[in-house]
This record gives sequence, C-alpha cells and structure tokens, in this order.
Amino acid sequence: MNRPWRTTRRSALLTATVGVSALLLASCAGGGGGTDENGVYSPGDSVTMLVPFAAGGGSDLAGRAIAGGLEPITGATITVDNLVGGSGAVGYAQLVGNRGDATTLLAAETSLVTLPIVQDVPFTYQDFTPIMKVGEDYNVITVRADSPHQTCTDVVEAADETSIGVAGTSGPEFITWRMVEMETGASFDRVNFESGGEVTAALLGGHIDAAGMNPGEILGQLESGDARALCVLAPQRYEYEALADIPTGAEQGIPVEFAQWRGIVAPGDIPAEARDYWIEAGQEFAGSEAYTTYVEDNLLQASASYGDEFSAYLDEYHADVASVLGNG
Repeated sequence: MNRPWRTTRRSALLTATVGVSALLLASCAGGGGGTDENGVYSPGDSVTMLVPFAAGGGSDLAGRAIAGGLEPITGATITVDNLVGGSGAVGYAQLVGNRGDATTLLAAETSLVTLPIVQDVPFTYQDFTPIMKVGEDYNVITVRADSPHQTCTDVVEAADETSIGVAGTSGPEFITWRMVEMETGASFDRVNFESGGEVTAALLGGHIDAAGMNPGEILGQLESGDARALCVLAPQRYEYEALADIPTGAEQGIPVEFAQWRGIVAPGDIPAEARDYWIEAGQEFAGSEAYTTYVEDNLLQASASYGDEFSAYLDEYHADVASVLGNG
C-alpha cells in the first residue's frame, strides 16, 4: 500500500463546538430505504450526499460528480447538501448524527482523518462506514500571473513576507504547507478559508500570495493565464498533458509529497446489506463513463478501493498524518 506522504504558521483552529453539538442533538438515526423479505437492500427514492465544505471547491466537485454517477445505478434521486463550518466538522457531525441511516452519504476527503487530530471534535474516522476511495491527487503550488515568484524555492525563501491560503485547518493544503515548513525551516502566514473555491478567489483577488491547490480546482485559471503553477508536491510529474510541464518540488530542492484522497463514507452502524449495496454501487460507478470523466476532468489519480481495503488505507493514513501533525 502506498503511503500518502513522504519527506527525504497565523492559523486559528475553528472548533465550531456549538454548531457541531446542535447537529448531533438534532439529527436522528434511521431514514428511508430498507431490506425486503429476501434480504435485498434498497435506499428508496431519495438519498442525500453531504459535502462538508462550500460550493466550488474540490469536495463539492467530487460530491456532485459522485452523486450524479450513482443516480442511474441506484435509481434514486441523490441531493447534494453543502454543510459548511468548522473546517468540515459541521458536515461530519451531521453524518455522525445519522448513525444507522444508509440513505445519507458524505463526500469525504483528507479532513475526515486529520480533523480529529488537530481539533476537539466528537468523532473520529472510525465512527463512519468506509464505502469507496475514489482517487487521489496532489497539491500544485500556485501564484497569480503577476507574482514575482518563479519557483517553489522562491516562495520558501520569501516565507516571512508571503501569505498562503488553505481550505480549513486540517485539510491537505494545511498538511502540505506544514510538511514544507518541517522540511525547509520556513514559517508561513496562513489564511484559512472554507473551500478551495474561496482560496482561488482570494489568490486571484490579491488577498493571498500563494496557495496549494488541487489540479481540478485551478486548471481553468492556469489555462486562462490568470495563475501560474510553480511546482507539484508529488513523487513524479503528472502525465496529464495540461500538467506535464510542472516540475516536482523535489526538482526544485523541496522533497515533499502528499496525496489527498477523495471518497464516500456512510454513517456508522448501517446494516451489512446496506454497506454491501453501496460498495457494489461504488464498484459499478468506478466502471462507468461518469467515473472516468470525473477523474480525467479533475486530473485525479484513479485508485479506487472499497470497504475493508479502504478502511485499512484510512488506518495507515491516520498513523502517517498523525506523525506529521505531532500526534503520532
């Protein structure tokens, strides 16, 4: 199994305690769907796909693409619901409160594992049911077109006067920049936002100097010339034509790499039949044109896994990330 990372701060943690507690109290287990007399599970006509970040970012793109891909497979209408707050905590808390309800899914990513490490939240990744890891991607260090920085090394050397944008306080961008700081001794001024879309807007608006972006979030701005990619923190260059010319961090003397994952989780304690149903639906989705389109349009690395294999991946991912964040 490939490890998600390898290496050769102004950030205020948002706990959103009141909002998280309220959601946990207000949510109730159960819901639509069920198992018939033959033991066959069906989610019914209506399913909710929670997205724990604002519209426009990578999590939102993933949630909508996955929901759209699962609809023809399940025959259900899958409604996307963005629940924003606490760097993802509000959305995850909603899913905790839906324990046992297999008609609610969540478009999950790295913060599912990292958030409980850095914040006091009433859940861990083990409180959810892993369904499918959809794929992985790496951060592209990006600046505005008119930035004086030409390489990632330039950004590191100017860290004292460089502000960087991150989506949340525990997501892949946060970890990526932390790893760069650990490797180089630099210290950046972090500005937190609720989604990658907000980070992009702040970068283009001149409110921050640099950002680590998912390729799918920033590709349009790279192609339009409004932004420039300095390096990608990956083990090798992307093969996608649009990214093939971007050097790795290691090529510029910054040997840092970090993969974030995207996937689907369900609430804890759902029936075994429901878990199997969603895993099979995920496997069918992975073989569909909708999956291929999503992966290629968003420049992901296709690396699907399911159920127990996905769960084992999360266990290892947690151990690795905890060591980076100082809790390993």
